[in-house]
Amino acid sequence: MKRRLLLCLPAALAAGCAAWQRPAPADAPAQRDRALDAALRSQPLVLLGEVHDNAAQHALRAQALRRLLRTGRRPALLMEQFDREHQAALDRVLATPGATADALIAAGWPQGGAGWQWPLYRPFIELAFEFSLPLVAANVSRADTRRIIAGGLAAHGFDGAVPADIAAAQTQAIVDSHCGHVDTALAGRLMQAQVARDQFMARQLAAHAGRGAVLLAGNGHVRRDIGVPRWLPADLQARCVSIGLLEDAGPPAAYDVAFDMPAPSRPDPCTALQRRPA
Repeated sequence: MKRRLLLCLPAALAAGCAAWQRPAPADAPAQRDRALDAALRSQPLVLLGEVHDNAAQHALRAQALRRLLRTGRRPALLMEQFDREHQAALDRVLATPGATADALIAAGWPQGGAGWQWPLYRPFIELAFEFSLPLVAANVSRADTRRIIAGGLAAHGFDGAVPADIAAAQTQAIVDSHCGHVDTALAGRLMQAQVARDQFMARQLAAHAGRGAVLLAGNGHVRRDIGVPRWLPADLQARCVSIGLLEDAGPPAAYDVAFDMPAPSRPDPCTALQRRPA
């Protein structure tokens, strides 16, 4: 199974990677861990990407986050997996003596946690309990995004002035991810939901910049070129590091540091989107 490591020298983290290096197979895990640790410690704001169902990536991130916390850092933990309207419920569980990760998941998803594989995220929640980290709901709910798609970003408290390159790239990504079954016009409206999520994540990073923060989110959100970093103030853009955990290559230049890991076996996502015969 191929494992590739895409990295920059620490001094160049803020500028993005220009190339990737293939480590010797015997040293690949150790070199990968050292590079990930260096990236996590390089800036106070860490944007740590993922492919949502890749268990190996989650395990790698959880181990690296534990090593970071053992150095004494206590960043806020921002999670895409929780919607913003449940923040008060999360805070109550975190403040409850003897509360568990499962109790917090139930508070954040009172109607069930469909859509997320919670065993993969439980280790991060357990770290928040163990090290007394603030756990921040970093997502905009589906109900909110439906309103944004219908009424626009500005009407719902977001910045409607989306740069053309972000709008074009995000729209095309939506077309591609739907295997061509969403046309450009619809994708352009759906793009606003992705932008709203990125803007809200950026606001949460800014709100917790004083103590530092780690954002756990999909790779698309943490891209430096079109994702969350583009919505940070300039001074915070310089204080963040974008880390992509990719599968079988990807756009490494979109991240400051990127790690390429094998994809698990999964069904073809386009099969479910195939049009039924007339």
